[in-house]
Amino acid sequence: MKKAEFLTPVVTAFDIDGQLDHQANKNIYDFLIDGGVDGLVIMGSTGEFFSMEAVQKKELIDLVVDHVNHRTKVYIGTACMTVEETVNLSNYALNAGADGVMIVSPYYFSLSDESIEFFYDQVAEAVNGDIFLYNFPARTAHDLSPGVTLNLLRKHSNIKGYKDTVTEMGHTRKLIQTLQNEFPDFIVYSGFDENFAHNVLSGGNGCIGGLSNLYPEVFAEWVQANNAKDLKTVAEVQNIVDKLSELYDIGTPFIPILKKAMMLRGIDLQGYCTKPFLEPNEKQVEAIRRVLEDVDALIGELVR
Repeated sequence: MKKAEFLTPVVTAFDIDGQLDHQANKNIYDFLIDGGVDGLVIMGSTGEFFSMEAVQKKELIDLVVDHVNHRTKVYIGTACMTVEETVNLSNYALNAGADGVMIVSPYYFSLSDESIEFFYDQVAEAVNGDIFLYNFPARTAHDLSPGVTLNLLRKHSNIKGYKDTVTEMGHTRKLIQTLQNEFPDFIVYSGFDENFAHNVLSGGNGCIGGLSNLYPEVFAEWVQANNAKDLKTVAEVQNIVDKLSELYDIGTPFIPILKKAMMLRGIDLQGYCTKPFLEPNEKQVEAIRRVLEDVDALIGELVR
């Protein structure tokens, strides 16, 4: 098995006026780094990139790169709806000092394989650094297939990895099997927390999962147990993550639920999201509390 990693797609902290809350974002970065995650992904889906202005995105890039200061890896989600905007933001992030960029293909229209490959061809040729492909069919209405990915890797040496945000591990397994002989060092992450162990067992590299915003120390222990081949602990942490995944069902979208849960854990942020996301209601907050209580009890058993 490859050495496993768990990266956090970091929430973005805003103030009541929708501006970046600099101190709260720094608090989150420090909490995650101290918790032992293997890297931060800024402005992924959990980071609300889709409703941020270009100036705000650059402001956040400068903030995270400066504050993290090489204490862990920092990747930036730089997807935009056009090739030109994507290239511009990607090179801005790389020039600022990011370790790489993560790019989902244009959303809204379902694209053909030929269009998807053309998009990434244009981007990869113009981006001056490492690129991670981001597949999220539930949001883009199309799939970045293993075949297209193989074509891209044969043309662009700066495409280093792939995040597969799908529930079906069969898709991720086929991706790994398609690429591993010709590109054994290509990195494949799953996008749902609960798929971490299955991903690694299938020959992948781990996960970029949103729940690690909340309990980074649990996910760091999961990585350590996996790399030590401690299957008993891997299974015990899987049980904790499965319980924690109930947070996804409390509200749609998930991001305000996650931010409220982080606040209940004592992380210093205000919990505001970009419009039109709504703050959790009393019933939802109570449901969050119950999940956290159950998770804390399971963590207590793991420690014993």
